[in-house]
Amino acid sequence: MQLNLLSPRTKNRKNPPVGRGGKRGKTSGRGGKGQTARAGHKIRPESRDLIKKFPKLRGHGKNRARTVKTNRIPVSVVNLAALEALYKAGETVSPATLLAKDLVRRSKGRPPIVKILGVGPLTKGLIIEGCSVSGAARTEILKVGGTIHA
Repeated sequence: MQLNLLSPRTKNRKNPPVGRGGKRGKTSGRGGKGQTARAGHKIRPESRDLIKKFPKLRGHGKNRARTVKTNRIPVSVVNLAALEALYKAGETVSPATLLAKDLVRRSKGRPPIVKILGVGPLTKGLIIEGCSVSGAARTEILKVGGTIHA
């Protein structure tokens, strides 16, 4: 074996130079003019952060602080079938009693806003207090002799 017969196993590949004319033409892979076409730092970090935020701001109106309510309490839903199973006739249904019977959970440390829906049968007259009631549930509760206090 002689030195002139040795050859490397891998090719010695170098990255092509960019931005010096040649095969790439016109801007030579550098995009537009000015700051972005120069060597070194491209865009200052402040403006980069601004650009990154644009998609996140969509869908909230002009002033996100006014349009997005972060302290809003979600509505907990309770069906008539659950009230039928856990309450006796004449008992009061309120957010506090629903919490005590584990039908709803506290949200942000406060009793939740409760809405009663008309899913399932109801045979007992119940007193509903401090809960919003759907139309179907209202007719069902009043039909069996219950009362609703908003």
